[in-house]
Amino acid sequence: MDLQLIPINEFQIFLICLARVAGFVAAVPVLLANQTPTQVKAGIAVMIALVLFPVMEPSIPEIAFTPGSFLLLMISEVLLGSAIALIARMIFTAVEFGGTVIGYQMGFAAANVFDPQNERQLSLISQFQNVFAILIFLAIDGHHVFFIVAAESYTVLPPGIFNISGGAIPYILQLSSKIFSLGIQFSAPILAVLLLSGLILGILARVFPQLNVFLLSFPINIGISFVVIGLTLPLVTILLRREFDSLAERFFTLMRLLN
Repeated sequence: MDLQLIPINEFQIFLICLARVAGFVAAVPVLLANQTPTQVKAGIAVMIALVLFPVMEPSIPEIAFTPGSFLLLMISEVLLGSAIALIARMIFTAVEFGGTVIGYQMGFAAANVFDPQNERQLSLISQFQNVFAILIFLAIDGHHVFFIVAAESYTVLPPGIFNISGGAIPYILQLSSKIFSLGIQFSAPILAVLLLSGLILGILARVFPQLNVFLLSFPINIGISFVVIGLTLPLVTILLRREFDSLAERFFTLMRLLN
């Protein structure tokens, strides 16, 4: 293949498409893990960019590709992908936060495992809920949202327009403030049952001083927590689907605020 037959202008437009698509692909939770080879991520981004390039090209305005403007344009596309990845990651951060709270309350404070995705220690319950959230995300075809939004994003936010002085930053901060409330929603049923269990054990400790409540509380709290976690999985699924269904709206809202 003669590379001289490829127009430089179209190749530069393809690189712009590739930069934005790579940002969206990098935001998919399944591909966020560090154990996913970089070659696989790059290959998926290039293949999707090749498929979407004919659809995206008519939406890209005429741009003077000077070296300085082209570099700034690529940086803005990478920043857009980072912002999209941050919004998508907030849901899973809330799930991990709720699992950490549950793990500490049920007595798994020292039972941590190494999470290769985040390269840090996570509680067992947090890791379980994170994997459960990823499975729900794949089961409802949540990864298709990223590709659909990537294809339609050029009509909402054309390349070369990236205004962070508007309401984009406050909007991201507003979404980040919901991490703690969403994490508490995931862990609220287990926390309520553990609070009731602690109250009952405290009463037993006062009624029967000979009873070693401290040692008795560990197996009781762990057993009750696992039962409640199993019973509340449908509720967690509903909460996760609600958050995943709103991802596309959040992405488009952010892009409109950057316009």
